[in-house]
Amino acid sequence: MSRGRLLIVGGGQSGLAAARAGRDRGWEPVVLEAGDEPVGSWPRYYDSLRLFSPRRYSAFPGHPFPGDPDGYPGRDEVADYLRSYAEWLGVEVRTGARVTEVAADGPGFAVDLADGSRLVGDALIAASGSFASPYVPTIPGREAFRGRVLHVADYRSPEEFAGQRVVVVGAGNSAVQIAHELADHAQASLAVRDRVRYAPQVIAGRDLHWWLRLTRADLLPPSVLNRIITGTPVIDAGKYRAALEAAHPDERPMFAEYVPDGVVWPGGSRERVDSVVFATGYRPHLPYLRSLGVLDESGAPRHDRGVSTVRPGLAFLGLEFQRSFSSNTLRGVHRDAGYVVDALARQLRGVVVG
Repeated sequence: MSRGRLLIVGGGQSGLAAARAGRDRGWEPVVLEAGDEPVGSWPRYYDSLRLFSPRRYSAFPGHPFPGDPDGYPGRDEVADYLRSYAEWLGVEVRTGARVTEVAADGPGFAVDLADGSRLVGDALIAASGSFASPYVPTIPGREAFRGRVLHVADYRSPEEFAGQRVVVVGAGNSAVQIAHELADHAQASLAVRDRVRYAPQVIAGRDLHWWLRLTRADLLPPSVLNRIITGTPVIDAGKYRAALEAAHPDERPMFAEYVPDGVVWPGGSRERVDSVVFATGYRPHLPYLRSLGVLDESGAPRHDRGVSTVRPGLAFLGLEFQRSFSSNTLRGVHRDAGYVVDALARQLRGVVVG
């Protein structure tokens, strides 16, 4: 007997993982995806994006990733994989179903869609990701700057920056990868608030993710992880470190402010800059939950390891460091999905059928 209808907002990797966990535990999952297909934001990432985890560690349970298991898939391969997984999964996926608001409906939820329709369900998982909410820090002088400022969410390829003076802001994998490829087309610098930290991609002939699985470090909670490492290291086989050491691109302390034709570096020197690309992460994008009172003042969810601390029957999936270092990744999201679906069942045991 069905436990009830599980509404899932978002049809990317997190939403599909939630649907799999719900299906396997006796729920009736319904995935609501705003886009045309259940691939999340993957097609909108930059052209050269390549995973740092091999295919064997990026596959979802029961559905192998095509290709060399020790190779690293690119952006389009991941989108293709999610398409095939959604078809293989065999759950209801409604595309073009943009959620505008979620309201309480007794012990359950009522979901309003942009087309004017409404669905009701016994539980709900918000898995809509954060790509729609890129974070760009506020830096003095932005209004006067005549150059281009963009987030990596809007970056596609280096060719459009050919011949420019470009500053990439950030110290993570995307920042380093983009600055590295820009350096072959433009005069590029990487601006960081601290410094770039590295993790070796291969250790003793084994990929880093083999060691993470062996040691179970991938499962460490953020509270423990933060005591071991500072920041998110760049996974590198040596290419990026060598490029930065050769100043191609160069690494600099973060600039202090904009001026109309460029930026001011620490110490007061000014330099003309054409474009600034921020690779500074994302924030949860959950506007459809505001009326439920389950978000804090900044719009972030109030939760404990993905389970709402405000509203029974509500959970979140795909949050960065939700339960572990690998929470918001292809290799880790299924573990979190099982956890939150089990938690919802325990919460609603006296309410749902089954």
